[in-house]
Amino acid sequence: MRHLVQHPPKFSLPRPPSGPDEATRQMAASQGGVAVLERIADALERLAPAPLAAPDFAAADAFIWHPDDRQLAPVPRVNRVDMSLLKGIDRMRDILLENTERFARGLPANNALLWGARGMGKSSLVKAAHAAVNAALASKDAAKGGGAGARLILVEIHREDIESLPDLMALLRAAPFRFLVFCDDLSFDAEDTSYKSLKAVLEGGIEGRPANVILYATSNRRHLMSRDMIENERSSAINPGEAVEEKVSLSDRFGLWLGFHRCSQDEFLAMVEGYVRYYGVPVERETLCREALEWATTRGSRSGRVAWQFVQDLAGRLGVRLEL
Repeated sequence: MRHLVQHPPKFSLPRPPSGPDEATRQMAASQGGVAVLERIADALERLAPAPLAAPDFAAADAFIWHPDDRQLAPVPRVNRVDMSLLKGIDRMRDILLENTERFARGLPANNALLWGARGMGKSSLVKAAHAAVNAALASKDAAKGGGAGARLILVEIHREDIESLPDLMALLRAAPFRFLVFCDDLSFDAEDTSYKSLKAVLEGGIEGRPANVILYATSNRRHLMSRDMIENERSSAINPGEAVEEKVSLSDRFGLWLGFHRCSQDEFLAMVEGYVRYYGVPVERETLCREALEWATTRGSRSGRVAWQFVQDLAGRLGVRLEL
């Protein structure tokens, strides 16, 4: 009977590189993997948004927000009219000016919604109030014998950029200035959901509105949406009240509502005469009133905008330059 001879198990040890060529290949493969990872990391960094760079707020008193570049562009010269030229809106002027002054002094103030008839000076009033408050702050600093002190900075955000408002707030929150964020002609369409970003900033979000920021908006609509949109929401929703309430409540988050209505004939003529006196346009009052009323009739409306357009036409015909 043959005996089975048991042999010890064989273990295979890892073989060292057979030569310098194998070691070189392994090292090259390792370095190639590192290079791939570095390229991936570089690509991710390029895709990631760049950190917000703090602008030079000393460069100007007004800026425009550009969300694509996430930057504030300075405006060397703001397009505005003098406060004295705004006629027929005395009550709204006094209320908004007082609210703006309180905010500039660090006192509690409300966000403001200026709504109503087109061309009645809503956006002009915001820009004029900003200039008047800064002039008052500068005169106080001069009386104290100091240099340039506290000032209010105007920041304009366009209606189509409302969704980027949280990014703008993050940029302004840490700045040692007080800001008036202004949105002209604010309104929302039926399928537009960007109003939710505005609601969160005004009230309701965790962070809320920064203490150094106030928001002013102008609109032709009191509730920032047209009446037919409201009726469509009411007719198509399961709970009509709740569907309408969600969008209408946006206006409620503005603590200050200022309504602008169509002006009378006397107020319209006062606007025209104010522009003519301010810019020194040589024209007889009788001729001025007759031509101004004829201009308003052809336009089908009387407003501050129509008055300014008439004065531009009149000054052009008389060869008078209007230094804006």
